[in-house]
Amino acid sequence: MPIPPLPADAIQLGAAASTWRDAVRLAGNALVRSGSATPAYADEMIRMIEEHGPYVVIAPGLALAHARPGPAVLADGLAIVTLAEPVSFGHPHNDPVRIVLALAIAAGGDHLGAVASLANVFNDSDAIDALAHATTVDEVQAIMNAGEAA
Repeated sequence: MPIPPLPADAIQLGAAASTWRDAVRLAGNALVRSGSATPAYADEMIRMIEEHGPYVVIAPGLALAHARPGPAVLADGLAIVTLAEPVSFGHPHNDPVRIVLALAIAAGGDHLGAVASLANVFNDSDAIDALAHATTVDEVQAIMNAGEAA
């Protein structure tokens, strides 16, 4: 499955978050703005991390927040939030986090394919740093498109 669309309203750069919960909520709000999820989806992403620990911190500085498909997911979507100051999720190796991706997938069978496609973007270790320093929505979209094409 390809990476879900990344519209401009699903990208927030240089956001302020004091905790990982705040950071995940910002990413959830970006999914809401793009029409991919309801506000309840952010609660689900937070609950998953509270239940299962900081497994969403998939690389140094990068978290991929997500929850199971359900009524809070309106359409497949991706959101990206970069943080002005990194936050700790409690991961032993990959904290602190500067970038929070939020993934909403409507159909259960598509979830793993979408995660795998996103992982391919970050096979290029420079992609995380490039996203963290991006200053425009166009830059973020170009980084993600280049990674998906690779």
